[in-house]
Amino acid sequence: MVTAPSDIIARVVMDQVGRQVGQNVIVDNRPGAASNIATEAIVRAPPDGHTLFLANGTNAVNATLYENLRFKFVRDTVPVAGIALGTYVMVVNPSVPARTVPQLIAYTKDNLDKVSMASAGIGSGPHVAGELFKTMTGTSMQHVPYRGTGAVWPDLLTGQVQVYFTSPVGSLHYVREGKLRALAVTTATRSDVLPGVPTVAETVPGFEVTTWFGIGAPKTTPAEIVGRLNRENNAGLAEPKIKARLADLGSRGFANSPADFGRFVAEETEKWGKVIRAANITPE
Repeated sequence: MVTAPSDIIARVVMDQVGRQVGQNVIVDNRPGAASNIATEAIVRAPPDGHTLFLANGTNAVNATLYENLRFKFVRDTVPVAGIALGTYVMVVNPSVPARTVPQLIAYTKDNLDKVSMASAGIGSGPHVAGELFKTMTGTSMQHVPYRGTGAVWPDLLTGQVQVYFTSPVGSLHYVREGKLRALAVTTATRSDVLPGVPTVAETVPGFEVTTWFGIGAPKTTPAEIVGRLNRENNAGLAEPKIKARLADLGSRGFANSPADFGRFVAEETEKWGKVIRAANITPE
């Protein structure tokens, strides 16, 4: 079960895994409630290895953002394997004179409350990335939430909002056409998709935001099933065509053990919990 934004990643990798195990893998989108409907479905599913969940950074955010969930993501699911890691890119409308992250920081401090930061919704990845940036730089940008990425573009392209953390894949053509300016990527190292664009961390040491996807299962899924799924997933990620497809999507493979993936998820959940509490973010 996956949420709609994760559909492409799910099909790319799970189709390959299905061929390796000799079974068809059906991608069952369960949109709604910021992926909480899909997550609860996996928590309640039989622990037989036949129902899996495409976990992502939204789950790490939701663990703190929503106080009354009927499940706890880390407690009630078992990590199986990582799939992909990617980056956000910080883009600005050309009306903003800043061409570097230091210049943007200075511009926002000289123009208090005049710079707005778009997001795909309260608690979305772009939102919490922006809040982390604001916290670590001492800047102030007005947050303007939209209902999904598609709704952001008209206002961003016309300068109604000025700053956006977004996927390189969705924004690259706007950057190449000069309609947006890419200032930095959010991963610790530069991205192969935008090799000439610096990282935020080159200006703000310690800043790192990754987009990620992985496989989860119901908590009591037997270890031997988890182990086999992990091996098949990692073998699939080693396939050249899967590597190439992930690269086209601005990501790279994230092969690891169930234990390593579990530690990563726990660290992400703790990290974003701190950001949400510090920024006093509450759901709509």
